[in-house]
Amino acid sequence: MVTAMPREAHRLERLDRPMPPEDLATSLADIERLNAWFGGHRLTLGEVTRRLAGLPRDRRILVLDVGGGRGDFARHLAGWARRERRSLRVLVLDRDGPTAALARRHCADMPEITVVQGDATALPFREDSVDVAVSVLTLHHLDPDGATAMLAEMRAAARDALVVNDLLRGRVAWLAVWLTTRCFARHPASRHDGPLSVRRSYSVRELETLAQKARLGRVTIRRVPWLVRTLLCAP
Repeated sequence: MVTAMPREAHRLERLDRPMPPEDLATSLADIERLNAWFGGHRLTLGEVTRRLAGLPRDRRILVLDVGGGRGDFARHLAGWARRERRSLRVLVLDRDGPTAALARRHCADMPEITVVQGDATALPFREDSVDVAVSVLTLHHLDPDGATAMLAEMRAAARDALVVNDLLRGRVAWLAVWLTTRCFARHPASRHDGPLSVRRSYSVRELETLAQKARLGRVTIRRVPWLVRTLLCAP
């Protein structure tokens, strides 16, 4: 009998600690490249744009990207809006000051993207102030109390929906990420953090518990094994 992989709750990833700016930039570039190559961005973009497509075309869309790193998903979303001729503003929030500064530089050519430094567990936004709140590969960085707080804050801020894309925990997923980061990641931090991120991620049952504690109401949680992802959406 194969036992479930326990959650690695007490080890920190290198991205959770201060890093020299050049190392931070290279590690975040690794994450973007792997998200783009292996479909992580497509998965999130499909879920978010499906919800946005139903909004009136003359309405300006406001999306909050929680833990948005250097703003890569925001750039993909802004690109979609330009192609669809939709009015869009994306707020990219990240707690880390150097990461927020990097995001401002990385997104300087896209005026529809605004970068805000702030805490995912205590969002600096009013209730119902955005249309959709989204988070990609952020939830597993938080302990259960922090993850619950983040989900509750996202639900409060979003009028219409929240979309959370994170890693799928399991031995096959761990091996896939271990191999991928060793073949394609350029920075040692990425090769360290990738497999550990899998071990720190939440199972579907654990996500259900977090959603209940956060009082999200009706949610859908989908496993996407070929992308090593889980997708939590509400409503």
